[in-house]
Amino acid sequence: MRKKVALHNLGCKVNAYETEAMQQMLIEAGYSIVPFAPGADIYIINTCTVTNIADRKSRQMLHKAKKMNDKAIVVAAGCYVQAGKENQEIDQAIDIVIGNNKKQDLIQILNTYEHGDGKNCRQEMIADISQPMEYENLQLDRTGEHTRAYIKVQDGCNQFCSYCIIPYVRGRVRSRRKEEVIEQIKRLTMNGYKEFVLTGIHLSSYGVDCEESLLSLIQAIHSISGVKRIRLGSLEPGVITEEFIREIYKMPKLCPHFHLSLQSGCDETLTRMNRRYRTSKYQEKCNLLRGYFENPALTTDIIVGFPMETEEEFRRSLEFIKEIGFYEIHVFKYSKREGTKAAVMPRQVSEERKMKRSRELIALGSRLKKEYMESLIGKNAEILIEEETQILNEFYWTGYTREYLKVGIRCEKNLKNKIIMGEIRGFLTKDIMICEI
Repeated sequence: MRKKVALHNLGCKVNAYETEAMQQMLIEAGYSIVPFAPGADIYIINTCTVTNIADRKSRQMLHKAKKMNDKAIVVAAGCYVQAGKENQEIDQAIDIVIGNNKKQDLIQILNTYEHGDGKNCRQEMIADISQPMEYENLQLDRTGEHTRAYIKVQDGCNQFCSYCIIPYVRGRVRSRRKEEVIEQIKRLTMNGYKEFVLTGIHLSSYGVDCEESLLSLIQAIHSISGVKRIRLGSLEPGVITEEFIREIYKMPKLCPHFHLSLQSGCDETLTRMNRRYRTSKYQEKCNLLRGYFENPALTTDIIVGFPMETEEEFRRSLEFIKEIGFYEIHVFKYSKREGTKAAVMPRQVSEERKMKRSRELIALGSRLKKEYMESLIGKNAEILIEEETQILNEFYWTGYTREYLKVGIRCEKNLKNKIIMGEIRGFLTKDIMICEI
């Protein structure tokens, strides 16, 4: 009988990619994939450790898996268990521990546990992430989405921001070979995928460990005939140079949607965060993008309530965010992460104050998003249709513009996975525009 496996992912897009890659490995090895519910023989949780809250969620899902079937094999993979090698007691309910850069060995590890000398004995496969290592090549030919594919091209980080544990659990920068990326994307285009999102732990560092660059990778992907769109994951301001922008502007498949990490709009806070830019330089990068691309969608991440953040510093950050005029802001309340420099900084901000600042920034983000969406009304847009969705008791084909604006279209024809042109006419909901073709 085929073993039934249930997988659950926690955390970032890189984790999601790795979870789907592990699922593909399992299918190819003859396992049956089932929902994360009672009845599975094996439960695999790809964990996250970016904050103490993420740690707690990882523990909760591991406990939940064991409760759903106490005879099942419970596998804890990823960042939480990688950190646990040094500073956490890994729960005894876990049967197999697989750290980062070891997920490619999943099938072999399961076989050893079930049939080898290690049967019924707890197994731990955790690499010494502090040592130089090769990029872990996890292949993926199909994804959960049917039109867009996330492509992991890089792992690790050398930045050591004061709030972040990731360099300690993911290790140093490792870039995927360009040839492997190209081959994977070619296979995915043959399976019908049209849009590709490049992602990594620190995407801007792609190529620093080899003779490549993020620009050369984008250029190579752009030359693949089946690729219709290229979208970039989170970028650091440092990668935005005149040369970089001038070259990507020449590529019509590159979407004018840029997630440029900010974290704070106050220079003093950026210094404490150990971010390697200041607001004047960040604004310069945004102006560069807007100088080449017409009305590009700029999105960002902001942390509120960072240690020692005063009310005045928060106000300065707020004003800077208004000045830039983002399309979307992802707001995070600072969450202490043990093992980082920020966790032991004095004058930690109270939860009440963090909550207040978060609400204010979310409200600002909603206003800025509405303003950006309004700026596109009456404009023609290219839309990649994903699915048919019921909205307000009517059925619409929904998809995304090149700026990553979600739109709905009334049409009796089957538009799934088609790229069409239409005019944006107004709001369907506060987050979805209506478009006519």
